[in-house]
Amino acid sequence: MNALSMLDRKLVRDLARLWAQSLAVALVMACGVMTLILALGATRALDDTRAAFYDRTRFGDVFARATRAPESVKTAIAAINGVSAVSTRIVNPVIIDITGMAEPATGMLISIPDHGEPTVNRLYLRSGRLPEPGRDNEAVIIEAFAEAHGFRPGDTFDVLINGRQRHLSITGITLSPEYVYAIGPGDMVPDQKRFGVIHMRRSVLEGAYDMKGAFNDVSLTLSHNADQKDVISQLDTILEPHGGTGAYGRVDHMSDAFLDSELTQLKAMAQIIPPIFLFIAAFLVNMILSRLIALEREQIGLLKAVGYFNRDIAWHYAKLTLVISIVGVAIGAIVGTRLGHGMASLYGEFYSFPFLVFSLEPDLYVISALVTFAAALVGAANAIMGAVRLPPAVAMRPPAPTRYRNLFNSSAGGFRLPFSQLTVMALRHLLRWPLRTTLTTLGTALPVALLITSLFAFDSIEHMIDTIWFRADRQDATLTFAAERSEDAIRDVSRLPGVIAAEPFRAEAATLRNGYRSRNIQIIASEPETDISRVLDRAFDPIKLPPSGILLSERLAEHLDLATGDQVEVELKDGQGRKVMVPLIGVTNSYVGLNANMSHEALNRLSGQGGRISGARVLVDESRIDDLYAEIKQTPAIASVALQGISRQRFRAVIEENIGISITIYVSLAIIITFGVIYNSARIQLSERARELASLRVFGFTSREVSSVLLTELGVMVILAQPLGWLIGRSFSLLVAKGFESDLFRIPLIINLSTYAMSSLIVLGGALVSALIVRRRIDRLDLIRVLKTRD
Repeated sequence: MNALSMLDRKLVRDLARLWAQSLAVALVMACGVMTLILALGATRALDDTRAAFYDRTRFGDVFARATRAPESVKTAIAAINGVSAVSTRIVNPVIIDITGMAEPATGMLISIPDHGEPTVNRLYLRSGRLPEPGRDNEAVIIEAFAEAHGFRPGDTFDVLINGRQRHLSITGITLSPEYVYAIGPGDMVPDQKRFGVIHMRRSVLEGAYDMKGAFNDVSLTLSHNADQKDVISQLDTILEPHGGTGAYGRVDHMSDAFLDSELTQLKAMAQIIPPIFLFIAAFLVNMILSRLIALEREQIGLLKAVGYFNRDIAWHYAKLTLVISIVGVAIGAIVGTRLGHGMASLYGEFYSFPFLVFSLEPDLYVISALVTFAAALVGAANAIMGAVRLPPAVAMRPPAPTRYRNLFNSSAGGFRLPFSQLTVMALRHLLRWPLRTTLTTLGTALPVALLITSLFAFDSIEHMIDTIWFRADRQDATLTFAAERSEDAIRDVSRLPGVIAAEPFRAEAATLRNGYRSRNIQIIASEPETDISRVLDRAFDPIKLPPSGILLSERLAEHLDLATGDQVEVELKDGQGRKVMVPLIGVTNSYVGLNANMSHEALNRLSGQGGRISGARVLVDESRIDDLYAEIKQTPAIASVALQGISRQRFRAVIEENIGISITIYVSLAIIITFGVIYNSARIQLSERARELASLRVFGFTSREVSSVLLTELGVMVILAQPLGWLIGRSFSLLVAKGFESDLFRIPLIINLSTYAMSSLIVLGGALVSALIVRRRIDRLDLIRVLKTRD
């Protein structure tokens, strides 16, 4: 201690005296550092891992499907300017029968070359080996599906391939860049048990599907200077005669789109949440230093009088700010790193990468520290400049007393507020320092807003579940045929065991255009008055599908810049190349995907191919559900099945798990903010008014009455903060909902009254605890020491 300079010894004493307030500020700073490290670290982990994995496996840049294209067109595709590699394949959905699992699983069967590795979309072998050429019962499966069922190389399972039951032997466990986020038909989140990806040798699938010398799927990689739009256009032209359904880039690939959505959310988190904490930290630092400098006014004058320069005084208080900041950065870095590793493990359950390590690069921590130091010093700047500007002679005199006036016009004969004198004292102090009152109220409102921003997800998800599974798609299962069938096939579906009711649907790939805007989508056609699966308008009421025209979901209509009554160009991807102008007769409400709906009559007339159906939506007698599952596993015409009930349960479980973790973190952060703001505000007011409160005790007021002055001030600010927090929280929630919007899904802004109430109750609870701690200090005031202290 003797080795320290005088100012440094004073710094140590100040920190010891202000340790509780300093720790509260440091914890708020730590929250900002933690969220910044968590968001940026997770973003880097996902982005870097994705880039490395895609590069190693040569993930495609452009993808396309066709009905049946001859292998000879591969040469024409490879000749497109900008194409660096081409991989043609056979890809088809299959039904998987797993021993011990009643419900059928859905799989995607993908061919790999008989010799060597694919030039595009290579597999990452985790264990075992690839199938040997010529062995028609060998296959490799993706790791997530294998782990869900405990499969290892050497195990077997049954698959229904083009009407024939195959008993496959697993030779290896793989990862695929196409299925980092492996999601099955009808699902909104991955279900590793019910969706698997199987790779087999090309010659085996050529024989199984009668595709000798042909393919139905192609992937391309492009050179760095390639024009992707031009490549897609030329690829569509080549594949159009062969039933091409429209090429698309990586940005529209299902797996990569989900990854991009997650990265967008993490970046939004880094931009929105840390600034909240740093703003509050700057405000609290300003509060503490302003009061400390006011109390040390005489000491500052003496220091200047004995020869200390202004820069010495400024650096002294800047060091106090930096020490508090260093503590906050250290706590935030430690907690942020631990939570980051936990987040990386959580991501590992959803994204199938060979590795996913949370980023520990030094610049991440340096950036977090510098941003925190800068915010703290900005908050301290005004207080420090006040100390620097104080001339020694002025500083050594007591400050001029506050000028009082009658704020409430409560003199004799005037209006008198219906409050006690102690309450009037509290209200008068709030009004005499309007800036501090406003900032403290804002600081208390922010944790309310933070809680609403996190809790509203429960309300929105419940609304989504109700809309998607109980108002719109109310079926128990969706059966998709291996190929389009005549409308009479619905009678066969109705005769399946356990089926109570069945409604047919037809799905046709199409390109919709309005001027230069276009989208590749699937048009879904249903009966005009469907009851099992319904199309909803913007008010969530069922729509009767008209005999002509098309209905588009709100987001798709926005993409194409269309309004009801406009004409949209429709080109069905059926190889005929027909382009027809169709009127937009309405806009629908949908939270999932880009949807286009027509009646069977309208689509049949548009295609000119007569009545065809792609599958059926069915209601099932639960007592016979196992009989239906068994029959589906033996029905060659059914290529895939989506089980709505299981999808809903899986979606709810995953969302609740993820939101539960987020809620725990946000509640903790909100309590820290509340404690930091309320406790520091109360301690500052107590230090400013200790002499006044002690005088009230001497005059005969009880300890409870005296403490009510301070607690009334805090209570007024906390109560005023609630509606402000609700307003800010709704604005933040809207930003979050907008940030989540994508062509895959969107989250509605639904905030129930219970969410507002819960957010306020948590903050009020934190404020009450902080106030009680300060109340205890008021009760223990040393009246003699306080009254002897010079103001």
